Amino acid sequence: MTTVRQAIDDAHRHEWARVLAATVRVTRDLDLAEECVQDAYAAALAAWGRDGIPDRPAAWLTTAARHNALDVLRRAATLRAKLPLLIEPAPGPVPPEDPLRLVFLCCHPALSPEAQVALTLRVVGGVPTPDVAAAFLVTEPTMAARITRAKKKISAAGIPFRMPSPAELPARLDAVLTTIHLLFTTGHTAPSGTALTRVSCAERAIELARLLVTLLPGEREARGLLALMLAGHARRATRTDEAGRLLLLSEQDRSRWDAESIAEADSLVVSALRGGRPGRFTLQAAIAMLHASAPAYEETDWPQILLLYDELAKVWPSPVVALNRAVAVAMVDGPATALTAVTALEDDPRLSGYRYLPAIKADLLRRLERFAEAATAYEEALRLTDNEAERTFLTGRLTEVRR
Repeated sequence: MTTVRQAIDDAHRHEWARVLAATVRVTRDLDLAEECVQDAYAAALAAWGRDGIPDRPAAWLTTAARHNALDVLRRAATLRAKLPLLIEPAPGPVPPEDPLRLVFLCCHPALSPEAQVALTLRVVGGVPTPDVAAAFLVTEPTMAARITRAKKKISAAGIPFRMPSPAELPARLDAVLTTIHLLFTTGHTAPSGTALTRVSCAERAIELARLLVTLLPGEREARGLLALMLAGHARRATRTDEAGRLLLLSEQDRSRWDAESIAEADSLVVSALRGGRPGRFTLQAAIAMLHASAPAYEETDWPQILLLYDELAKVWPSPVVALNRAVAVAMVDGPATALTAVTALEDDPRLSGYRYLPAIKADLLRRLERFAEAATAYEEALRLTDNEAERTFLTGRLTEVRR
């Protein structure tokens, strides 16, 4: 039997963005809408415990949040001024694309790219402010102030809650794709906490990408992004063991991967690769599919993956791409060649504080049996990691190389 707590957790995981988007339609104010939705979830705990779990939890929460918003507006003596706005959001079906409107609102070009991502993670993804701060390597008060400024800027500028026009889309789409991908990566590997993953964030990102593909079927990169996330999420059940210990790709039980998601990702990649030079999300998806379709780790097509990384580096010359390419280099040309490439990246300020750089370096040194240097690199990776599953894995490797 589903408990009230489970029902609320499920509603938070699957419906948060939809309820929030419906409330933004009433308030035209992100900050106020977020408060009203939080109050609705809090009220559900008592009401559902007393009256039973409603048949349609999302509708209950949407109605409660709307009522909260109207109460606030009345108390502020602005109801009369807001009446024209209140006509539109009368109780009824919420447009399915509303969560996507919310993402476009958060990713408006009036905001800096950093503010766009931070606001989307917090507002749409429901990621706690301390975790958003950790992702940006800033303090929690700094991030809270940044998010508040972004909300005020949206309100002060009167940025409308709507999808961009076809003429506006090309300039807006990349920021939205990038932000949805960051929301997914935050869920794929949580920046902090005891669990390796934060499934709600990953599923929310996939849902948003599905909406994007439905609304913009001609956008190949939207299909590439959805394929990339599906291929990664298909492995979620095997990325840790029953004790929560992180399992490497080579250790995972491929028979437990989600074959349906992998097949869907494969179809999306094939269609996204047609029609011209692929973009960065499509190329990443193609790499992910080579991993997902290999019958065994030893049968992975590393030379083809390396070629795809070469293409990816041309369209997206990111130091993170260069670092991931080094992993493929290690499999094709050996760890010594890869170590040279990784060492060259250590001077790049964009990777300072990026935990995977020392972690990859440590692994290459371990494979070269340079154990003392590997230990130093593992210690550095541990210093930068707040996720307990990753810390346990790195601690195990550190113990191994110190023997």
